Amino acid sequence: MPRPLRVAIVGAGPAGIYAADALLKSEAAADPGVSIDLFEKMPAPFGLIRYGVAPDHPRIKGIVTALHQVLDKPQVRLFGNVDYPNDIGLDELRSFYDAVIFSTGASADRALDIPGAGLDGSYGAADFVSWYDGHPDVPRTWPLDAEKVAVLGVGNVALDVARILAKTADELLPTEIPPNVYDGLRANRAREIHVFGRRGPAQAKFSPMELRELDHSPTIEVIVNPEDIDYDAGSIDTRRSNKQADMVAKTLENWAIRDIGERPHKLFLHFFESPSEILGEDGRVTGLRTERTQLDGTGNVKGTGEFQDWDVQAVYRAVGYLSEELPKLPWDIESGTVPDEGGRVVEAGRHLPSTYVTGWIRRGPIGLIGHTKGDANETVANLLDDHANGRLLVPSAPAPEAVDAFLAERGVRHTTWEGWYRLDEAEKALGEPQGRERVKIVEREEMLKASGA
Repeated sequence: MPRPLRVAIVGAGPAGIYAADALLKSEAAADPGVSIDLFEKMPAPFGLIRYGVAPDHPRIKGIVTALHQVLDKPQVRLFGNVDYPNDIGLDELRSFYDAVIFSTGASADRALDIPGAGLDGSYGAADFVSWYDGHPDVPRTWPLDAEKVAVLGVGNVALDVARILAKTADELLPTEIPPNVYDGLRANRAREIHVFGRRGPAQAKFSPMELRELDHSPTIEVIVNPEDIDYDAGSIDTRRSNKQADMVAKTLENWAIRDIGERPHKLFLHFFESPSEILGEDGRVTGLRTERTQLDGTGNVKGTGEFQDWDVQAVYRAVGYLSEELPKLPWDIESGTVPDEGGRVVEAGRHLPSTYVTGWIRRGPIGLIGHTKGDANETVANLLDDHANGRLLVPSAPAPEAVDAFLAERGVRHTTWEGWYRLDEAEKALGEPQGRERVKIVEREEMLKASGA
């Protein structure tokens, strides 16, 4: 009797769970069946949704409901708190599985190559996001003593960072933020937040809804300079062909022509300002220097040679995420991705047998969470094609219990899907006395105990 197709997925965020869903919906799931194990270095699943989405965005966190339905399936197992490659490596995975899919995402900050980026008070946005999202592997405190702050970048992460800095701790208290984050935000002294983009309103990468949400807070006054509302032929083409870009531009236009109100925290959205240097004294940030840019007709910009210094005491660099290199896999340093063809990992011009990628580790940290579904479908289709045509390696120990025995022998304390339900209940119980949906548990050891690892 043929055994089920055994697949390991490294990374239990949306990309990995979408890959599991694609496998479960395939013909192979019916005959000979599929058996899927997800390996996640955090004690809890859901990746970016738990540790990358701002706490005041419960709408996006609602995606968890759909992911739950996949992980609830009996063909799927979760191994949380298991790190690749320290707890289990590629050779071991190949001995247990017919195929391995890597979906490890991106959690580091892309470097910004300007003078002063290393000053005290110059921060990567990803580190700040990890702090306010209660990531167990980052410090429990964050310095929030700057009254004027710059955020570099015009994507949704920049908006999240700016919004969290501009809101009050009490505004965020109804969310799942843990006590250490609430205490940190109560001490926040920021009153002016300046967001800088080197191009114009038509080139901003904000989602329209995320942008409009900035203006919903009773404490945040969003301000746009009318001089920054400018379009060239390339910008007009972008607006005509991209509905989202047009909606963003309209929102910014409306904000530029209104009177400035009395809300206590000012959030400025600046365009056509290219950061050229982070200024400092005695090793600390004291300002930001930008060069004014202008459109060149194509939607791109060129420098004007006019510089301006901005009085800020902290700078957050939100210029993109970067994936971490995965040992034993080929790596493209420029893009921070694993080279692939249709999700098949490619090394030295040939497909690496039984090895696949999906999500941000495959194509870079671009697009919204739902965009990884298409990636997953393509990767899984090619994996199943390789399976049907006998191109997969044959594992030496395909029995599911062999994995449990291996981790037990290594002394790896791992969490399970049943353990997630226990952790979920523990977090909800913490929130209940305060009338909150949940309070996130931060410490890894406490997460392991609550999960029954």
